[in-house]
Amino acid sequence: MTSRRYIQDALSEWMKGEGPDADIVISSRIRVARNLRSYPFPMLATNQQSKEVLDRISVILKENELEQLGHFEFIQLDEWDELQKRVLVEKHLISPNLAEEARNGAVALSDNESISIMVNEEDHLRIQVLASGFQLKEAWHTANRIDDVFESSLDYAFDEKRGYLTSCPTNVGTGIRASVMMHLPALVLTQQINRILSAITQVGLVVRGLYGEGSEATGNLFQISNQITLGQSEDEIIDNLHSVARQIIEHERVARKKLMQESRLRITDRINRSLGILSYAAIMDSKESAQRLSDVRLGVDLGIISHVPMHTLNELTIMTQPAFMQQHAGEKLSPEERDVRRAELIRTRLTGT
Repeated sequence: MTSRRYIQDALSEWMKGEGPDADIVISSRIRVARNLRSYPFPMLATNQQSKEVLDRISVILKENELEQLGHFEFIQLDEWDELQKRVLVEKHLISPNLAEEARNGAVALSDNESISIMVNEEDHLRIQVLASGFQLKEAWHTANRIDDVFESSLDYAFDEKRGYLTSCPTNVGTGIRASVMMHLPALVLTQQINRILSAITQVGLVVRGLYGEGSEATGNLFQISNQITLGQSEDEIIDNLHSVARQIIEHERVARKKLMQESRLRITDRINRSLGILSYAAIMDSKESAQRLSDVRLGVDLGIISHVPMHTLNELTIMTQPAFMQQHAGEKLSPEERDVRRAELIRTRLTGT
């Protein structure tokens, strides 16, 4: 199997729209940050030191215990060009930091792309597990198993009082970031979203966009994650996010029911207009495509649209990103050319023409 297929196919296994509450929770993610005690953290490490870290971790990646979780493809990122690395970022398989700044950076990807193990990112080791739908605890179980394999062979940077030591102080403690990607169009349309997001920040959680820190919440997609890693156990962090996410799911369901009861004609018109524009537009910028794909996704969830598979909408979310479009086209595209290409891709997937 060639590693290039990770940038040729837009749809990862965890993006197929399956799993519990997948109509609202697009994905669940656990990320574990770890460092090796005997080496400077990546930002201070020499080229030789970061290479030694890479070599030590790559040996463990070949152990039988990890193979029980599936086959992993090991990719050294200095062998890939900038566009190819950006595609991995757009597919959520690596972080922007690993793509842009890492020295001797690498990633091990599972065949189904649900597990990515990043080396020499902001920290020496970052274990990421992605699951479709609302499966936070299942993702944590997998990430914990992987972490145990590494910890049995590596001496982690750990302090009895502070916990696991990381490059960024906000990750010190458990080193865990748990997050859920949620589609909340009804809460936006009923103007409840700001009140709910404000309440979320009061319980130690943070809200970001599709691509995490620094990204805008377009297409009614919100990434909700823990902000506190110190002073709480892993299970407490997971349970807190799980409980809050469950409440948000219920609020979104109530809001969707209210829309259908009080504004069925208007919401049906909005959804069908967006589907029509996506099906026939010749030019489409990223912000408009995200919003109209959100409308169509809501239409599928409400049963207003029946002929568009959810996995097609998830695929389009990735395929219409700048790097993936240019990779697919085989050439660099200007912003206007990308808008034309984006419209063409959407038309083709939705209508076959």
